[in-house]
Amino acid sequence: MTAINAVTDYTREGEVGVITLNSPPVNALSAGVRDGLAEGMAAAIADAGAKAVVIICEGRTFIAGADITEFGGAQKGASLFDVQEAIEGSTKPVVAAIHGTALGGGLEVALTCHYRVAVPSARCGLPEVNLGLLPGAGGTQRLPRIVGAQRALEMMTSGEHVPAKACLEMGLVDELVEEGKLREGALAFANKIVAENRPLKKVRDLDDKTSADRGHPEIFANFRKANARKFRGFLAPEYNIQCIEAAVNLPFDEGLKVERKLFGELITGSQSAAQRYSFFAERQAAKIPDVPDDTAVLPIAKVGVIGGGTMGGGIAMNFMNAGIPVVMVEVKQEALDRGIATVRKNYERSRTAVPAETEARMARLTGALDLEALADCDLVIEAVFERMDIKKDIFTRLDAICKPGAILATNTSGLNIDEIASVTKRPEAVIGLHFFSPANVMKLLEIVRADHTSKEVINTSMKLAKKIGKIAVLVGVTPGFVGNRILGQRQREANKLIFEGAMPWDVDRVLYDFGFPMGPFAMSDLAGLDIGWVKEKSKGETIRDVLCEMDRRGQKTGAGYYDYDENRNAKPSPVVEKIIKDFAAKQGTNTREISDQEILERCIYPMINEGAKILEEGKAIRASDIDVVWQNGYGWPVYRGGPMWYGDLVGLDKVLAKMKEFQAQMGDVFKPSALLEKLAAEGKRFQDLK
Repeated sequence: MTAINAVTDYTREGEVGVITLNSPPVNALSAGVRDGLAEGMAAAIADAGAKAVVIICEGRTFIAGADITEFGGAQKGASLFDVQEAIEGSTKPVVAAIHGTALGGGLEVALTCHYRVAVPSARCGLPEVNLGLLPGAGGTQRLPRIVGAQRALEMMTSGEHVPAKACLEMGLVDELVEEGKLREGALAFANKIVAENRPLKKVRDLDDKTSADRGHPEIFANFRKANARKFRGFLAPEYNIQCIEAAVNLPFDEGLKVERKLFGELITGSQSAAQRYSFFAERQAAKIPDVPDDTAVLPIAKVGVIGGGTMGGGIAMNFMNAGIPVVMVEVKQEALDRGIATVRKNYERSRTAVPAETEARMARLTGALDLEALADCDLVIEAVFERMDIKKDIFTRLDAICKPGAILATNTSGLNIDEIASVTKRPEAVIGLHFFSPANVMKLLEIVRADHTSKEVINTSMKLAKKIGKIAVLVGVTPGFVGNRILGQRQREANKLIFEGAMPWDVDRVLYDFGFPMGPFAMSDLAGLDIGWVKEKSKGETIRDVLCEMDRRGQKTGAGYYDYDENRNAKPSPVVEKIIKDFAAKQGTNTREISDQEILERCIYPMINEGAKILEEGKAIRASDIDVVWQNGYGWPVYRGGPMWYGDLVGLDKVLAKMKEFQAQMGDVFKPSALLEKLAAEGKRFQDLK
């Protein structure tokens, strides 16, 4: 065996030269790996005894992609294109031996090999779109030449990891070899190629799939139309599509020029920068500075959920899905039956529902009408009305019922958890687990640390969140926590703007165009304007009161802020416009034309400022945690990074100047935070905070 460099070895077994990469954790295409491949190929070509070459990786995976940490830095070592040229131009057949995953640049390297073998558990994909990019090393040109335009479109715009069996069926790999015997299987395949004198199969020269797609522009038109909603606002999916069009319609080298041009635009643009930032931010959120990773994790073998409503049922499903038994407690049998029936319906309505799996999950759910049923639970989550008196009563009772060591959690969306914990004799066991509705779908889990919450309870909650498929962010106790506290700033300005001259559909349109799934008024109509509204106490003091009194309660009644047709399509309502104008006149407000720019700045900049206050107060660990909350819980467009990242993009000096301008015009609700002032004065960003 010859050591090529620190991460690469070359050896020959019979007539097959073997280049072995070993660069933990995922053999990413760092400078060392690229150099190793280039020098390994040179050694194999120079080895007169080698008639074929196998490229294989140690560890848990084949090359799992580019080294993202090198993005934007100066080029070191061999370029990826040089490596690919050496492989594809080899006079000896080169076989990629794939286990784990061959993703992004890893698959692009494999596509320049003449043949590919894989173990059945392997997966292949080009997931660059998830970082706001496209495959920039020939992947957009080679993949369609093997799998055809339609399949390439699906793979590259979704970033899916395709199982090895499907890869074999579509021709992406040439043979599956026995699990656990990749090296032996790859060597046998390479020897077979030599024995059969098979040709050097260069993917770049294949044309049967692309020629069949040529002259059929409807493939692309239909794909764009079918995915218009999903791709809205994102550049990367469209650029991927354009590259696949080039693969179909242009010679390989011309298509490669299109790929490199569009890749260059994406890699230097703000969207990809935001998406790469988000990728790292999500991983960073799992790290708690004062809670080491080796902090004890408490065993969670059984979970109790108090409340069988929409939220309680959704919370229960997360644990049932993860194989953890759940006891659901309600006060009345009718409510309990309804809650369990709703959980079952949710499973049955799922597109991926399998009857046997539904039954297996439902078997993990037990109903009860008494809190005593929670005595042996390791974690109990309270999900009842947002009233402090009710929650304190429940926690007083839980303290007496639950076993020592059990975690007592509240799903409150903003009440003071220290106050809730104060009624127990175990405040160190009390934590906030704020799920977002629908709890079985939404990814975010705000984990709220109270004054006395123990590190073991925090670490257990963070690890458990991952187990149930959630993205967890640790926050502190403050009204509304992080997400809802910032949301309050946007809601206040949205509601003020409609009295000053903007209409609900103007505000919604601006925020929709910014990238949100919907604006605040459309969201209110979807949720129902009568949530929390009490008919007997309503005195027509707000727009919402008036609309509810008119039975305009949102989509469910066919009218709210908007009018809806039978398909729930919204259109601006003359009735609502008149109500708003009458309210404004009664208040003596002089209405005016309000620009889209002002709507955006009034709604977004106070959110950034509130985030800065949250950081000042230590209620979020880092600015990126706030962004993770807003992307995963409130629909902030991922290609705009999050409110704090967006503030950095705009420039904190510009945000500060506009906040001061609004403060002078409209009062101290716009008063800039001390942190915003400080960072702007120093020419720094939220990202610079350590």
